[in-house]
Amino acid sequence: MPLAPDPTPWAFPHHSTWDPDDDLVALGADLEAGTLLTAYGLGLFPMPVTLEREELGWFSPVERGVLPLAGMKVSRSLRRAARTFEIRVDTAFDEVVAGCGSPDRPDGWITPDFARAYGRLHRLGWAHSVEAWRDGRLAGGLYGVCIGGLFAGESMFHRERDASKVALLGLVDLLADEHAERRVLDVQWQTPHLATLGVVRRSRAEYLEQLAVALRLPPPAGLGMDD
Repeated sequence: MPLAPDPTPWAFPHHSTWDPDDDLVALGADLEAGTLLTAYGLGLFPMPVTLEREELGWFSPVERGVLPLAGMKVSRSLRRAARTFEIRVDTAFDEVVAGCGSPDRPDGWITPDFARAYGRLHRLGWAHSVEAWRDGRLAGGLYGVCIGGLFAGESMFHRERDASKVALLGLVDLLADEHAERRVLDVQWQTPHLATLGVVRRSRAEYLEQLAVALRLPPPAGLGMDD
């Protein structure tokens, strides 16, 4: 079972006070494990933002990107590609985060502080990587935070074609248990690429309602959290 971190000293604003037209709802706080878990439980996630200076921003998109577990679009070519990879869980977490945070990637936001913070969450049992391996090499993967029936996907990367999509397919398979219809696979925003994989938009109110249900579910056994 995951280890409970120290509680956060910060208080996030209630969702009734959030700007209905702005994805950014708060600034400040820290990246300690207790703060992160509190935020995810409230429907928030962190990213650095630059206003007058760089600050820690907390986001709850007005239109949230969610992948229904029964709705992932798997092409024949992706299904064929999946057979050429091996899916592993939590065998290379730090390497996956480093791949997602590569300085070569455009619009990168995973700073060393973020990498360390999610590494701490991983060692406490709350953050996980799903990895696509080929011939003994890490070809791609994703990482995110799992709380009950919520998997909050943070980022994904690939070194070989289709590897990140295969890792996402592997995650969907891991989450597809008897609670699948009520689990939430959160991907933050719907991008054109994610839309081709079945990601849909949910209003903030819909997402928070689904989140409240998901948080009451047991974690998925496939992530090694069923003890």
